[in-house]
Amino acid sequence: MEEKKIGNKIIRIMIGDITERDTDAIVNAANNYLKHGGGVAGAIVKKGGSIIQEESDKIGFVPTGSAAITTAGSLRAKYVIHAVGPKWGEGDEENKLKSAILSSLKIADEYKLKSISFPAISSGIYGCPKDMVARILFNTAVEYLKNQLTSIETIEFCLFDEETYRYFKEEFDKI
Repeated sequence: MEEKKIGNKIIRIMIGDITERDTDAIVNAANNYLKHGGGVAGAIVKKGGSIIQEESDKIGFVPTGSAAITTAGSLRAKYVIHAVGPKWGEGDEENKLKSAILSSLKIADEYKLKSISFPAISSGIYGCPKDMVARILFNTAVEYLKNQLTSIETIEFCLFDEETYRYFKEEFDKI
């Protein structure tokens, strides 16, 4: 785990299991219909319980580039923010990805959360290049901490594997 200060805020990167994080919210890399079958989403519901899927079903459809929030069931986090990133090849992926993280951060602020943990949204089954995902997610988070009045004190990226971590570390080392 590595972290840096952005003013009086913290940005952190690590390899780990996002379902184990005790931040106020963890972010789920969700699909438009919030059907949490596989990947990060499946792991979150498996560990957190069916309440997460039940609350997601009540929300229904979430457009790409947007996010929604549910409770976190029996996870350590209080909330799950479901961010819908783009699929590679659908067009305008960079802007949609930036919008997904900004939507997540704005929801965290609406709920006055102090800490949030993100996975590498859209870099798994959605096929977006890991270097692009790292650049957009990391730089958007840093920009947000620098330029927004925010309740958020810590943004972390909890990454699943060494390869993805390396791309985030490249961005991390630039600040």
